[in-house]
Amino acid sequence: MNHLPEDMENVLTGSQTSHASLRSVHSINPTQLMARIESYEGREKKGISDVRRTFCLFVTFDLLFVTLLWIIELNVNGGIENTLEREVVQYDYYSSYFDIFLLAVFRFKVLILAYAVCRLRHWWAIALTTAVTSAFLLAKVILSKLFSQGAFGYVLPIISFILAWIETWFLDFKVLPQEAEEENRLLIVQDASESAALLPSGLSDGQFYSPPESEAGSEEAEEKQDSEKPLLEL
Repeated sequence: MNHLPEDMENVLTGSQTSHASLRSVHSINPTQLMARIESYEGREKKGISDVRRTFCLFVTFDLLFVTLLWIIELNVNGGIENTLEREVVQYDYYSSYFDIFLLAVFRFKVLILAYAVCRLRHWWAIALTTAVTSAFLLAKVILSKLFSQGAFGYVLPIISFILAWIETWFLDFKVLPQEAEEENRLLIVQDASESAALLPSGLSDGQFYSPPESEAGSEEAEEKQDSEKPLLEL
């Protein structure tokens, strides 16, 4: 017998919450819903979100920055032509910076193809590039003789390592969560608009119409007032 009041309370609370949700959905202005839906659809028609575009720009910056540092290193160590021949044609893993430049090209191609062309919404591509970059740079720093070649032996590996991990952080904590949040907002707004369209449009003005007083009632009131006047005069 003690379970009956609890069941009744659950039914009452469930009905109250359902009515409250229906009232909240119905209270939304349909024009505002349509404006929000159009804004989200306009973002989807762009093809790429703003935060994803920023990520692609940063990936491009990664390639250009590493290329700039490598060109400076070529020019410092005896001229571009001689150093290019020594580092590219006569490539040596232990003393060349050419592989660090190729590593930046690898990151650029994989990430742009995955997140700009294919528009992936998963982290596996950035995980691949970051893992390859980290493993290669750690092995090169341990085995090569870059530290004996001046400041660029420290700068290029460290900059490449930092940029790769910044790209990972930006995609995992900014791009993917923000795009998922925008998609959820679009679904919520669409569901609300559909629910509002299914609900009745509310009470009309005719339901609050109060008929005027009948003429018979008004004539009776006037006769009573006329009959009371002589009595008051007496």
